[in-house]
Amino acid sequence: MVDIHLDPQVLSGLQEVMEGEYPKLLDTFLDDSQKRVEALRKARDDAQALGRIAHSFKGSSGNLGAVRLAQLCQRLEAESVEAAADLGALVDQIDREFAVVRPMYELERQRFGV
Repeated sequence: MVDIHLDPQVLSGLQEVMEGEYPKLLDTFLDDSQKRVEALRKARDDAQALGRIAHSFKGSSGNLGAVRLAQLCQRLEAESVEAAADLGALVDQIDREFAVVRPMYELERQRFGV
């Protein structure tokens, strides 16, 4: 698994496209992601719910350049179908990765904030 936390090219592209709305996009992503992490924690024993949450989280993470977070979510989504692996351990990895990228996004937000 790649160790790239944030893809700067994705962020640059988003900043260019979103212009003045870029900070709001980052705020929305951070808020939404926090809720998804909490939902993953609550659904630890429900493989089907974990798969749904992971699928959605994978998409938003990928769209915002959170490469490793998207990969972890993709893995959780795939493994939730089999429900053979320790899904709780993957939820923990996703939680830890969000804890790594959150301050990076907050710094990015400060760069373009008012």
